[in-house]
Amino acid sequence: MPQSLARILVHLIFSTKNREPFLRDEVRPELHRYMAAILKELGSPAILIESVRDHVHILFSLSKNQTLIRIVHQVKTSSSKWIKTKGSGYRQFSWQNGYGAFSVSQCRAKDVQRYIANQPERHRIKTFREEFRELLKRYNVPYDERYVWD
Repeated sequence: MPQSLARILVHLIFSTKNREPFLRDEVRPELHRYMAAILKELGSPAILIESVRDHVHILFSLSKNQTLIRIVHQVKTSSSKWIKTKGSGYRQFSWQNGYGAFSVSQCRAKDVQRYIANQPERHRIKTFREEFRELLKRYNVPYDERYVWD
């Protein structure tokens, strides 16, 4: 085959360090645009980005020319540097060390988009830890509770 083709959708989730509520309303829309620009530059366009005060959900199409870990590293590193420029209240900002990344079939992409879009409403009744544990269980990801949170 002379051409390499791929369509790999990824649902990426990561939180602020210790789930500190740094992602305030005034910075979130601009943060989403900034992250989308990073992803586009990496050839991995964002489909949807949503966040609440302590974590981010991103649905994106993984480039056939990039590794997942490189994309995660670039998004987290660049956005962390960027957010620290937004005022003295963000100087101590950092993302957690880890992340969750889940494959999404094309036929379920709309469901995942709805799930991500409803983050603010969902987190009125459910914590990030509860949500993340449910996703790990749903995707059959083995984990050790001692090492999931930082």
